[in-house]
Amino acid sequence: MSVVVVATHNAKKAAELHRVLAAAGVDADVRGLDAFPAYPEPAETERTFEGNALLKARAAVAATGHIAVADDSGLEVDLLNGMPGVRSARWSGPEATDSRNLDLLIAQLTDTADADRTARFVCAMALVTPDGGEHLVRGVMEGRLVLEPRGGNGFGYDPIFVADGNTVTNAELTPEQKDAISHRGQAVRAIVPVLSDLLKER
Repeated sequence: MSVVVVATHNAKKAAELHRVLAAAGVDADVRGLDAFPAYPEPAETERTFEGNALLKARAAVAATGHIAVADDSGLEVDLLNGMPGVRSARWSGPEATDSRNLDLLIAQLTDTADADRTARFVCAMALVTPDGGEHLVRGVMEGRLVLEPRGGNGFGYDPIFVADGNTVTNAELTPEQKDAISHRGQAVRAIVPVLSDLLKER
């Protein structure tokens, strides 16, 4: 069984990716970075989600010798001109945590109208092979933000994000419900055919 590296230390993100791959019938030994010896991971210095995803996937391939999948994702808020964007995970500074990021974003959106708080989650996913092949896909989930966090599932900005067509936040969805509509779920499903073809060739 071929090993596929998911270039993340985020256990929830790796599990999310693994669920969607398994549901799609991809027969692979999917492992997060914690399954490998530590290596110098690249700083996410690119200005696009795609650029950062490629940086992470290339580094994982170089360090492990296996096919690697990496994503860079974040929240684009229209009232903030598309920010936090690629800085979503570090929005509240060097000591950023999910709760600090959430508190800062809510504070920045205080006194704004509900209808104006449109936003989207974006996920760019890169797949890089040991022979240098590179593939990129993108998933987008449109929605709006609420100022009262709700729900205990998910992570990041999920407690304040309501996807278009929903009345509950992403954090109130089950993992399976979120996978079905999420930006990352879309990106994983888009990368699955590419990954399946590559594994057949090995």
